[in-house]
Amino acid sequence: MALAPEIATSTDPNPIEETGAQIDAPGLNYFVFGLFFIFGGITSLNDVIIPKLKELFTLSYFEASLVQFCFFIAYAVVGIPGARLVKKIGYMRGAVVGLLTMMGGCLLFIPASQSAIFGVFLFAYFILATGVVLVQIVANPLISLLGPARTTHSRLTFAQAFNSLGTTIFPFFGSILILGGLATVTAAELSGQELQAYRTAESQAIVNGYLGLAAALAVVAGAVWLFRNRLKGEKHESTSLAEGLALLKRPRFGYGAACIFLYVGAEVAIGSFIVNYLMQAHVLAIPEQEAGKLISLYWGGALVGRFIGSALLRLVSPGLLLATVATGAIALILTSANSTGELAGYTLLAVGLMNSIMFPTIFSLACEKLGPRAADGSGIINVAIAGGAVIPTIYGALADATGSLSLALTIPVICYAIIAGFGIFARKPA
Repeated sequence: MALAPEIATSTDPNPIEETGAQIDAPGLNYFVFGLFFIFGGITSLNDVIIPKLKELFTLSYFEASLVQFCFFIAYAVVGIPGARLVKKIGYMRGAVVGLLTMMGGCLLFIPASQSAIFGVFLFAYFILATGVVLVQIVANPLISLLGPARTTHSRLTFAQAFNSLGTTIFPFFGSILILGGLATVTAAELSGQELQAYRTAESQAIVNGYLGLAAALAVVAGAVWLFRNRLKGEKHESTSLAEGLALLKRPRFGYGAACIFLYVGAEVAIGSFIVNYLMQAHVLAIPEQEAGKLISLYWGGALVGRFIGSALLRLVSPGLLLATVATGAIALILTSANSTGELAGYTLLAVGLMNSIMFPTIFSLACEKLGPRAADGSGIINVAIAGGAVIPTIYGALADATGSLSLALTIPVICYAIIAGFGIFARKPA
């Protein structure tokens, strides 16, 4: 890979000047990193919840993927309206609204458990995700205000490392708390009132976990509220929905938004079913709780890779580095799908390392030169995150149809191939 420092050091004007905003809060960056940590951890908890709900409600892979569908479809529903809300009330107040909405979603797991109805769980996930979307709309562009434009790629990747820290920690402790219940029976062996009682009792661990999160979110929302007036001179260009969507006509932005859709979909598809994949007899043949703990290796690889990537992106072309890691992900998936035992298990887990720089790099490459329309771009990018709703359902349907989680890995391979093409396409500055 050729060195290309001129690509990593863009001559764009400082984003602070473009939006008219100035940071008047030395500690604000810590809160922004905290936001990345929170919404990353909450999102990765889905990977722990899915195998639990799959057993409790005796779901197929496609039905289990509806958890991710209801979570990530919120990006499509809320993305653009959320961006307009943030433009109206400002970044910091938008973050508070998002955090409180997330707290409300967490509290909805109480009636979900008491009713023991799968649909109520899905509704709780949608509300929780609505808050995550609002927080993410704020967090991504806000990072650009915390330093010079020439280090935006590196800084966003560093912030995403805190996202990965959350995705590494939450699944490990979530697996201990939620997976491997004390029951000696399964939902498939029960019916009627006994089944409903079993589901209520076994889902109580889920409720306890999200109640703890609700309390933490209330504290963070209060802390962010204290900074609500620290972003001075914040301005956003007023645009219609049609004008916002017109950004998709820009080849670089349109291609980048499509790659966000595919990247999130591929990453979530693998994470959603990796517990079931590792439990298979021809892979690691380990219990559900032990497989759940290994999710931390998948997301931990992204954590390590983002710190490494944060440094590399100061030295090499972001586009070419993106193409390289996407190709690496393809190689690891193909190795896993065509092998057995530890090789099959750990090569799929290692895809997390390749995922490390993808989201922040695709985001920053796609959004170069957007200037005061950054909020519109962030809103559209957040709509594209709905790939996490679509790709896993396709993956689950293919796994059901073929009876093979390995064969279904064809779906993420295709996604990563298209992303590699975008890296080559966007290897030069906008």
